[in-house]
Amino acid sequence: MRFPPATHLVLLVWGTREQAHALLDELDGRVQALGLKLKAEKTAITHIDDGFVFLGMRIHRRHKAHKTVVYTFVTNEALASVRRKVKALTGRSTTNMELSELIAALNPVLRGWAGYYRHASAKRTFDYLGYYVWWRVGRWLRKKHPRMSWNEINRRYGGKDGYHDKGIVLHTSAKQRVTRYRYRGASIPTPWTLDPTADSTSAQARRARYPEQLVIERVQQALA
Repeated sequence: MRFPPATHLVLLVWGTREQAHALLDELDGRVQALGLKLKAEKTAITHIDDGFVFLGMRIHRRHKAHKTVVYTFVTNEALASVRRKVKALTGRSTTNMELSELIAALNPVLRGWAGYYRHASAKRTFDYLGYYVWWRVGRWLRKKHPRMSWNEINRRYGGKDGYHDKGIVLHTSAKQRVTRYRYRGASIPTPWTLDPTADSTSAQARRARYPEQLVIERVQQALA
């Protein structure tokens, strides 16, 4: 079985820390049998109340009123990364470009980043990024047109409502809609809860309904 070079694995455990350490040791042995290894600096055991970082998101459980809620936040490193890209594109060395060319270079970065984090608790982050991009592009225009005032720039390129040039509009992250995942609890179909003693006919029916069951069975056979 082959895995891509950067394979990410999150293992969620309901139990004690000692049980988690025992399961981690077992997992390490299974992974080494496949010719892989766990990266020490990226492998940790933590409580969900303390939170953990995964793929640019920080997952954290908080107690709210009479219930507990799991939140997903954008990490500071992820925000700093997109800010560096925006700053590089809006530096003094790029003022030879047309505004339409600058917007065409910025929009894929902004749309991709906002689209990736649209399921997180990121409304304030999107608002901040939208203002930061507006401010950087405004400074870029002042450097490009040093004799133009802010009012002239706003009249010519749109200003507060969003910069545009030659029919191309700058993507505004603040307008990105946040769509949180709907909580479904134990109602999510999962082959792990299937009864192993069930007859083959019902097992085949479940495989047809949940195609991932066949994949999981093959992985289990490879790890056995």
